[in-house]
Amino acid sequence: MTELLVQGGYLIASVLFILAIKLLASPRTARQGNLLGALGMLIGVVVTLLHRQIVRYEWIGVGVGVGAALAAWLALTVKMTAMPQMVSLLNGFGGAASALVAGAEAGRALYTGSLADLSFFSLLTIGLSVLIGAVTFTGSLIAFAKLQEVMTGRPIVLPAHHGQSLLLLGVSLAGMGYLLYAQQELGLWVLAAAAAILGVWITLPVGGADMPVIVAFLNSLSGLAAAATGFVLTNYLLIIAGVLVGASGLILTQIMARAMNRSLWNVLFGAVGAQGPAATAEGRTVRSTTAEDVALMLAYAKEVVIIPGYGMAVAQAQHAVKKLTDALEKRGVQVRFAIHPVAGRMPGHMNVLLAEADIPYEKLYEMERINPDMPQVDVALVIGANDVVNPAARTDPHSPLYGMPIIDADKARTVVVLKRSMNPGFAGVENALFYQPNTYMLFGDARKSLEAVVEALKEV
Repeated sequence: MTELLVQGGYLIASVLFILAIKLLASPRTARQGNLLGALGMLIGVVVTLLHRQIVRYEWIGVGVGVGAALAAWLALTVKMTAMPQMVSLLNGFGGAASALVAGAEAGRALYTGSLADLSFFSLLTIGLSVLIGAVTFTGSLIAFAKLQEVMTGRPIVLPAHHGQSLLLLGVSLAGMGYLLYAQQELGLWVLAAAAAILGVWITLPVGGADMPVIVAFLNSLSGLAAAATGFVLTNYLLIIAGVLVGASGLILTQIMARAMNRSLWNVLFGAVGAQGPAATAEGRTVRSTTAEDVALMLAYAKEVVIIPGYGMAVAQAQHAVKKLTDALEKRGVQVRFAIHPVAGRMPGHMNVLLAEADIPYEKLYEMERINPDMPQVDVALVIGANDVVNPAARTDPHSPLYGMPIIDADKARTVVVLKRSMNPGFAGVENALFYQPNTYMLFGDARKSLEAVVEALKEV
């Protein structure tokens, strides 16, 4: 009877996970999808605790209590700007959990006998779980450190770096082979150590501009690690959930890479940004402006397109953007938002921030939809975006960004860029947009600048 209840609970949880993925595909239904996913996870955990192999609950209770308290604290204290690194950290914990559970199964076999007591398939899934989980854990920690600016966000490429990565992969596979055929504990330790270092080596050459892609990729790996652990435990819910996360993460990774017109291989090994800027500002003129002048431009415009980027997130300027939008619409100005797939530091970053400020989803336009209209736009207001509006991606074959689809902000009649300074974006590439004759730079904190513009609008 208990087994029937467990499997029935797993079936219900699996259905909820599938529905959650479906609802998460749209910002309109993402909240409901999140709730369904959480409910599915709750059901999965509860019925798992009914499993006959679990005989003591003390340490499980401690783990649930500590984890719940930590999760509640993080939910209340982590700012929206820190969500990318939070997602990276959670990906890492997922990978570590999968590797540790698989390792515990190997440890149980050693405690009761030897690894030779396990089948070839069990050893294979344990090895895969440890390999993928360890790579995910350490890779996610490096991604977290880069996003948190604990270390530089620029690509770090060591001498013969990619050769070292291939060597680490070879050592990992050798450890896997030794585990499978010699059935010795040493193989598992070699596999775990080499895979952990490999995760670091893979992520070090990834620059800040590629962070949305690597976050999605690590998310996919965490799902695959969970699926492999599901095979280790013969847990169908874990297999289904892991496959869902792995597949959806891989699809998202491909979407992000396609948005940059690059392959995943190039993202992982291209080290975009390590080469330095393709052009310099020498001999070129920047036109700075004031909040009052920007207010005049916006007040007499018929259509304004706002292009947000990570600078908006850093300045927590989304609510000021909402105030500006409301003020312009009261004057009869049409306001739309142009969203680049890789703007920010994680997939959907800008959508989340704008939704937090209650900006209607109908006003958000994907790059492909908004670009044909850009030549008719009176003012393109770029808030903290950089690489995703750099015309060098279209015009300069020597630029590391060349070929990457961008939002055609430069084609608007007037461009206003809100930035703290002239520093290049994540890719470390000088932005040709800043030096165009129709571009004006409003320097300063984006939130304060926008609030000043809103105040100035009242006087126009």
